[in-house]
Amino acid sequence: MSRAITGPNRAREYETIYILKPDIDADGADKIGTRLAEVVTREAGRLTKVESWGRRRLAYDIGKQRRGVYMYLKYLGGGKVVAEIERNLRLSDSVIKYQTVLVRSDVVVEGLEIAEEDVRFERLELTPIEEERDESRERQLGLVEPERREMRSQEVAAEPDEAEAEAGPEAPEEEEES
Repeated sequence: MSRAITGPNRAREYETIYILKPDIDADGADKIGTRLAEVVTREAGRLTKVESWGRRRLAYDIGKQRRGVYMYLKYLGGGKVVAEIERNLRLSDSVIKYQTVLVRSDVVVEGLEIAEEDVRFERLELTPIEEERDESRERQLGLVEPERREMRSQEVAAEPDEAEAEAGPEAPEEEEES
């Protein structure tokens, strides 16, 4: 990795995506967001975009979690900003995973206009977690019958018993021997 030094009034542009636990409340997400905003300003960086991508299914299970709340940050700064943001994300128990990528290495800071609404951490409004019924691999492959079929087979097995009970006196139960 090269150690290129940016000139005066220039900075590097980074983007960080971090994933929060799916059961996080709005206050916990706000706390992490404000902490990251403070880190960027304290380390002489500048936020350019903040987005909440909402709760999504993860590509693979991470720490027994199947879903996560995705957050996106785009900011200007140096390597110290990135190191401090990643340190704060690492220390937070609510963060499952994070990744930072260098987008551009030489950005003019002075001419850059940023809308106030783009850098505001919006309050996270998530619907309650639905208990998602993922099919097991055996069920997907058809090795195990779905529950519907099992219940149907129990109902079918119960129906002949009811039919015999209704038939009653017409059907002899035992033959008498003389």
